[in-house]
Amino acid sequence: MEIIGIFIGLIMLMGLAYKGYSIIWIAPLSAGFVALTGGLNLLDAYTDTYMSGLIGFLGDWFPVFMLSSIFGKLMEDTGMARSIALKLSELLGVKRAVMGVILSAALLTYGGISLFVVVFAVYPVALNLFKEANIPRRLIPGAIALGAFGFTMTAVPGTPQIQNLIPMDYFGTTPTAAPIMGMTSATVMAVGGYLYLVWRQNKLQENGEVYTEPRDKSVLNVEGHTPNVFIALIPLVLVVTTLNILNVDIIIALLIGIAAVLLLNIHKIKTQSFSTSINEGAKGSLGAIMNTSAAVGFGTVVQASPGFTTLTGGLTAIPGTPLISLAASVNVLAGATGSASGGMGIALEALGEYYLDVAQTSGISVEAFHRIASISSGGLDVLPHNGAVLTLLAVAGLKHKDSYLDIAVVGILIPVLSSIVAIIFANLGLV
Repeated sequence: MEIIGIFIGLIMLMGLAYKGYSIIWIAPLSAGFVALTGGLNLLDAYTDTYMSGLIGFLGDWFPVFMLSSIFGKLMEDTGMARSIALKLSELLGVKRAVMGVILSAALLTYGGISLFVVVFAVYPVALNLFKEANIPRRLIPGAIALGAFGFTMTAVPGTPQIQNLIPMDYFGTTPTAAPIMGMTSATVMAVGGYLYLVWRQNKLQENGEVYTEPRDKSVLNVEGHTPNVFIALIPLVLVVTTLNILNVDIIIALLIGIAAVLLLNIHKIKTQSFSTSINEGAKGSLGAIMNTSAAVGFGTVVQASPGFTTLTGGLTAIPGTPLISLAASVNVLAGATGSASGGMGIALEALGEYYLDVAQTSGISVEAFHRIASISSGGLDVLPHNGAVLTLLAVAGLKHKDSYLDIAVVGILIPVLSSIVAIIFANLGLV
């Protein structure tokens, strides 16, 4: 009964999230069902177990979420993010419009800008490129998703995205953990996704599909001066280099990036309200951190349920290397919550200590566990109820039926395949 309760709780969480209900209240509701079927005291399960998980994650990661959001907002409002996207698209030209969109999103994501900001920064550039190349607009979400929700979020070593940082707390690793596995997986995602999108472009154009203007152009922010691209790149380079070469904490790296944006735009201080950007960035981080923390709180209740031991026994008994069971656990939970960081948070909160022990006794590098956890968080998380997917489609003025197939191929299918390749490399000792 306890096992059934856990699965029904997960289905409740996924189903209600898919319907559009906020995870902030459906997570404790689903956790309450797990507690009830598991024989736990309902009030204690909420006030003690659930809240300890939520508050613990919030306390550990709130500064990173907030500073990342502020950094991204400042890059957006100063035009720096748009400057980088425009220069890349200009260099690659109309003939490589799809590649230009992918690389623009990828560079901004790897530089530490949040996925939601990347969507708003890249979409206007993508729209202009696709219009000039007469490519069907419905391919834009897939191209942005590949660049922003894929290889630079989870696989490329050193990325300052939260999905690459969370495993560090559980495995004692660094952002550049398992570089061979990471780069191999990233190559599979980037090349595989690009080839798929080019194939789709050719198919749609063969069928007579052309570019069509969006009905709502209110999200287009194409006006205003953009700084020199080399100036715009400085904050991104500083964040990545201080994090990975100087080995400073991500909080310090983001503060350096924020300071760089402000100093490089100090001449605009009379005409641009940086305090407004900082306020909006700080407020924007609250939704993201609370959604993830709520998901982790749900996982804490699942962990406390008597059925959890049986569940972990089943997961860890999956044949083959333990990296397979880790990949499966993170993927399933990321899919249930519609959140890469939330699903990984649940999985590692519940199983992180177990996999650390396995790494220490099995001879498998602990860095391999870090990289597989990170890559796997970027698989089933991109189910239709994912917040970033909903935002991307809303900005593009498209529906799931228009573009979700492309998002699913580049955001779910190919990343899952890339994690299999990474596991094979780990088994060969190529970490």
